[in-house]
Amino acid sequence: MTTPSTPLRVSLVNGSFESPAVSGFEILPDASQPQARKFVPGWRTTATDHMVELWRTGFNGVPSIDGQQFAELNANQVSTLYQDLPTTPGTKLYWRLFHRGRQGRDTMALDIGPVNAPVEQGRFTDGNTAWGRYTGTYVVPAGQTLTRFAFRSVSAAGGNQGIGNFLDGIFFGTAPRVELTKIAVPQGPLDVGDVLTYRVTARNEGGGPAENLVLTDVLPEHTTYVPGSLRIVDGPGAGAKTDARGDDQAYYDAAARTVFYHLGAGANATVGGSLANTADLPDGSTIEYRVRIDLAAGGTRLVNTARATYENRLGDQPEPLTATSDEAATEVNPAADLSLVKSADLTSVTVGQTVTYRITVRNAGPNRATGVVVADRLPASLAFLSAKAHPGSWDAGSGLWTVGDLAVGASATLVLRVKATRACRLVNTATVTGRELDPAPGNNTDSVVVCVEPAPRCCDPCVARERC
Repeated sequence: MTTPSTPLRVSLVNGSFESPAVSGFEILPDASQPQARKFVPGWRTTATDHMVELWRTGFNGVPSIDGQQFAELNANQVSTLYQDLPTTPGTKLYWRLFHRGRQGRDTMALDIGPVNAPVEQGRFTDGNTAWGRYTGTYVVPAGQTLTRFAFRSVSAAGGNQGIGNFLDGIFFGTAPRVELTKIAVPQGPLDVGDVLTYRVTARNEGGGPAENLVLTDVLPEHTTYVPGSLRIVDGPGAGAKTDARGDDQAYYDAAARTVFYHLGAGANATVGGSLANTADLPDGSTIEYRVRIDLAAGGTRLVNTARATYENRLGDQPEPLTATSDEAATEVNPAADLSLVKSADLTSVTVGQTVTYRITVRNAGPNRATGVVVADRLPASLAFLSAKAHPGSWDAGSGLWTVGDLAVGASATLVLRVKATRACRLVNTATVTGRELDPAPGNNTDSVVVCVEPAPRCCDPCVARERC
């Protein structure tokens, strides 16, 4: 059998004895009796009556240390309370427990190992005035794919076999392991100026909780953060106020071009919270934010990954851990900012006089412009004489100047010579287009007005003459 590269998640069921809820105290069937109307999930006992005793915090003046309930190891008999868990050989498992005496100083043993012969890891003796906290680790031996985690009663003050050894806050399992999944919506290719939503989901596929979870995401180059777009979509803190410094769980740092999210239960403006594993929180926590695609991104591929930092606090000292998301990539269509300027050498002429028009087209980028065409149909009152296009060609019949392709920063010029054939107020307009998105189409059109008079003298009657 090949050992998986990722160990099986190990975590106890009902580690703090919160289920089922009890009032005062109750002695209930263990997990081997699921047919019972009310039983204790996860835990089994070696007692012949299969009964487990749960207490509510404060009953008989005894407070719980974790949650609202705790267990008494001895229900009606001196016994062992245990869970059997699938494990991956070679995996490091962490354990933590709280122990307390009932009538005085009680002693119990922690056994971990193969189900038929678990090995004692330690004995713990505590009085009835405070909870004792104990931690440790266990490495699963070769070939051991099922591991027993067990509490064995050793002795109890008073000698009553139904009294002694309180337990609470039990953990046995793998370290937290946060996995990040990132998507970009909508899927590309997109255009310059479009708004792109990044959505990241953090799931804890480990055993213990991921503590102080902080997710960061540096904006891709050539994008601009959309103010007010930070959201915690799902998980602890969903719907919490974000997007401004103060008491928020998320904010944007403009200097670092980075979004910050403090995630998990108990997160606030200064620290991350605790993210339970997917057995307890299957969907994890999901965040999103939006960016606008800048002009410089035209024709590029926006690539982005998110990162999370968190801590494993199952041992004596916090262990810093990190996670990186998969890559979210978005193709951006090319863009070319074309502009057109049109001028005439004369703006007041007489019938029969020659006018020279000059049209200049420029490409400000960021990408090469292809299929560039200028539409400039001459009015009937102008007779075409000659055209000089650089580059491309001019078709007098259609009024189209086929420029072709223009590199970034390049320009093209068309010079038209025409003769005025009728007196009128002459308005001539040219418009440039290309195949790529033009992010600023307002400068793609330009017009020139020429007054054509019937006689050499002109007292500007042209302004009142009809347009031809």
